[in-house]
Amino acid sequence: MKWLLAALAVFFMVAPALAGEDPYIGIVGNDCPYLLDSTTTTDGAASRCTPVVAPNGPFNADPFYFSPKHLQFMYDEVNYLQIPLVFGSFPPVNQYTRVGLAGTEQFRSQTLNNQAEVCDTTGTGVAPNFTDRGLKNALTPAGNAGFYEWFIHLPKKPSGEINLVIQCGVLKPNAFAAYKYGAIELCAAETGERVGFGTCVRQEVDPGVNPLNITALPMITAIAYPGPFNTFTTPFHLTAFKNPSSYTLAFDPVTQAMSNNVNSQILDGSTNARILLKACMDKTVVTKLPVTGQINALGETENDLEAGDIIYVKVQVPRYNSVDVYCHAQSVRLAGVGESPY
Repeated sequence: MKWLLAALAVFFMVAPALAGEDPYIGIVGNDCPYLLDSTTTTDGAASRCTPVVAPNGPFNADPFYFSPKHLQFMYDEVNYLQIPLVFGSFPPVNQYTRVGLAGTEQFRSQTLNNQAEVCDTTGTGVAPNFTDRGLKNALTPAGNAGFYEWFIHLPKKPSGEINLVIQCGVLKPNAFAAYKYGAIELCAAETGERVGFGTCVRQEVDPGVNPLNITALPMITAIAYPGPFNTFTTPFHLTAFKNPSSYTLAFDPVTQAMSNNVNSQILDGSTNARILLKACMDKTVVTKLPVTGQINALGETENDLEAGDIIYVKVQVPRYNSVDVYCHAQSVRLAGVGESPY
């Protein structure tokens, strides 16, 4: 009997740990998928999903971009995770805001958010409004600079590195005008591509020549801002691990501040923070879990993050861009492992 009581005591002592840690995915808008009707969602979890309406329409996750595996880890932020839909006035709305209200998650783009979802091969239409399974996109054409910005709440307190997963449509110049929704199967491209003469041709290079035009690659910025459940007041840039690498950090021997090295880079939008995006495929940037008191390479102090904190991501496309880039409100998602709320 004593053995049984001891075993039960141990069980009840460790039981709370069963809440544990689980994967999360966060996007601009409510992380639940669209409702199919008033009682059912695409993953059957009607009790945790609530539709949210933004200025330009539904504000829930679009299942076109997420597999059933992903949808298991996407939750109603307001009613299930208890994260306020509106928190203060940051971020404010400006002329570039395409999705979201002041104080909510937002998507901004330099160009209008009125283009097709070029990653949908079943779409139809030759001009707005297009008919496809995705969201409206903003286009940065070849030879033009442009930017995209996302403000996303962390749905859970992260307990590991935070993945910034970026997925945009990338086509060779003017491909959609010529081939419409068939362009992705004929003229798919990647940023930094050396485009050749002719229709949808990649320029081949000689040995010893970089096949990428480095100056045409976009730059990425990522900054953490405090949300409703945190106490730090000064935002700070996130630091990314280079992949592959030894995943080790370099520290100044005197200040103990991190420094950029062959294994890590602060995401400050500089030419050392370039990324290569492939058509309709995920590009994952792994950022180091912030630690309270750690100094980053810009001299900013990191803080532990909580659910509801805002991660700002900016993709800056340079004027030397050689391809057509299409991004939308859910082209960036936060993914990782976090503390379960229950």
